Amino acid sequence: MGLKTALIQLKCSENLPANIERIRAEIRAAAASGARLILLQELHNNHYFCQTEATDHFDLAETVPGPSTEIFSALAAELNIVLLLSLFEKRSSGLYHNTAVVIDCDGSLAGCYRKMHIPDDPGFHEKFYFTAGDLGFNPIQTSVGKLGVLICWDQWFPEAARLMALSGAEILIYPTAIGWDPDDRQTEKKRQLEAWITVQRGHAIANSLPLVAINRCGTEAAADRRNKIDFWGNSFACGAQGEMFVQAGEKDETLLVDIDLEQSEQVRRIWPFLRDRRIDAYDDLLKRFRD
Repeated sequence: MGLKTALIQLKCSENLPANIERIRAEIRAAAASGARLILLQELHNNHYFCQTEATDHFDLAETVPGPSTEIFSALAAELNIVLLLSLFEKRSSGLYHNTAVVIDCDGSLAGCYRKMHIPDDPGFHEKFYFTAGDLGFNPIQTSVGKLGVLICWDQWFPEAARLMALSGAEILIYPTAIGWDPDDRQTEKKRQLEAWITVQRGHAIANSLPLVAINRCGTEAAADRRNKIDFWGNSFACGAQGEMFVQAGEKDETLLVDIDLEQSEQVRRIWPFLRDRRIDAYDDLLKRFRD
């Protein structure tokens, strides 16, 4: 019997109360379908404000614990589910993080992860808003298992997935906000999407762990209305050998999937990657570059 998991992929608006009500409804529907672990996309409460640099956007941040954890903790306890949130955390005045929060089925705060790799690319000005995480790569223990939670840009770094695996994560989870520049050619869009899926399936295989990625979808305009991003959706779940279980399209969709957390044990018996790592020869990984 697997862990029934829901991946909620949605288009976000600039109306925070409406976003939250819609998310709550989708969570209730997923729980009614038997999901015990329910996962939300990156920064789900708001539109993707990082397309521009504007100090007014810091007003969107909240404390942890705070308003969102209060709302969703009550819902998790009511529905007896484990719930992953992704919030713009205000840690202190002038100190903000991109933070994932895991709520256990009794409504308690199981743990947090602060995004470690912070991008600064056209349309993704996250370094303006977020301080790099300082909680390390530590899985979060919950009633349904040990969750290796990472966030979006972390998806491209094999070190992050490896360190979660070395710390005993039973599943890798990536809430995400990634999309295309609308002006990109279709061939470029296809390359980017395939690279995103492939690198994550590689993390699953290299660490013999199931993996889920929950992306937002829909077109979101920047605050200045001069630019926009087509978030590509395509949320997916794969197994410990990279096998695809489910994959969404580019529109609103909730995926339900049974994930066997015991599969890793069987895969690691035939592919003992952790046994054969040459930790005596990896010192240069601590260098920025080998000149």
